[in-house]
Amino acid sequence: MRKLGIPGLLAAVVLLATACGTGEPPAQAPHGYVEGAEETAEAQSRLVVADAGTGAVRVVDLITEQVHPAGRVDGVRDLTGDGRFGYLTGGDGSVHVVDSGSWMVDHGDHVHYYRTSVRELGVVPGKQLLAAYSDPVVTALSFADGSAKLLDRAQSDKGSIVELGAIPQSGIAVPYEEHVLVGSPGGVRVHDRQGGPVSAIEQPCPEVRGQAVTRRGVVFGCADGALLVTGKDGVFTGEKIPYPREVGAQERATRFTHRPSSTTLAATAGPDAVWSLDVSRRTWSHVETGPVAAVNAVGEGAPLLVLTRDGILHAFDAATGKEQAQTPLLPADAAGGTPSIHVDTTRAYVNNPASGEVYEIDYNDNLRRARTLTVEGQASFLVETGR
Repeated sequence: MRKLGIPGLLAAVVLLATACGTGEPPAQAPHGYVEGAEETAEAQSRLVVADAGTGAVRVVDLITEQVHPAGRVDGVRDLTGDGRFGYLTGGDGSVHVVDSGSWMVDHGDHVHYYRTSVRELGVVPGKQLLAAYSDPVVTALSFADGSAKLLDRAQSDKGSIVELGAIPQSGIAVPYEEHVLVGSPGGVRVHDRQGGPVSAIEQPCPEVRGQAVTRRGVVFGCADGALLVTGKDGVFTGEKIPYPREVGAQERATRFTHRPSSTTLAATAGPDAVWSLDVSRRTWSHVETGPVAAVNAVGEGAPLLVLTRDGILHAFDAATGKEQAQTPLLPADAAGGTPSIHVDTTRAYVNNPASGEVYEIDYNDNLRRARTLTVEGQASFLVETGR
């Protein structure tokens, strides 16, 4: 062993005094640090794809195009996501949870992007999942029987499913501002993160159907328009955005789609048209499109994307209803299946339920097909994560 001279001994003493003799706390983890995950400079978007025929679940890395197996769900009949996790409804109605290994954390003035390994988390008993929403603390899973289960999001991040509470006979539950908003038949209620009742939104919202989380607040669909709920310091208020005219039950917006965090929402308006809701301006636009198979909204000043049942993808100006571009994408029989449109800040993704293909669309370049991504079997269901 090499011996230290006097200078070396003095240096060692100084280092020891600096490390543990001053009483200073150890260095803290850098801002945004997540144990076991890699932070990256850009979004690490991935696709969770499920095959209704075989039950196979796969995760496609959109950067490397690598396809990761993620288990099998017998009788899979639906798939929804919350930005990181995929929630697959099996043939018995239970929910199988898959960690896509890609997510973002939005701090308002900046965003952190993370990636880690794909893995299966487990099963949550239930009867047909209708919606899944998360914040950093709680995940709310809402079922067709009206119940909602609240899961510990931090434990899900670590690979375990832990239930925090439940809301029986509720409606669709959405975590928001350290509480959980619930769109029940009688209106919107506020619960705590364990499911306990707190208050009700005074502004009525008859026949609640449909919801979306935006930067402006949470939007709920009502028989007479939409209700925008905002909250601060535990106080929640609702503002009605009425339809521009009387709307029948068949024309109501009952399922909203949008780019995550965007304030422009899309919804079908009967079989042959769509609604565009500008939450910032509190205005609705009605766009005649032809028979609708899927719809999504890119955002303010950007196209409204509509896949019609003849397999053609269209881009419309959301404000004027004018068609800007179109491109044949799916065979007509596939468009009658379960296609969906998922949108991020640069691309849209459309699954072909009749094949294993997913089409990446550059919506800023006349709906140019930028890539065709392929998985084995059929791309029956699709969600995007990491955004």
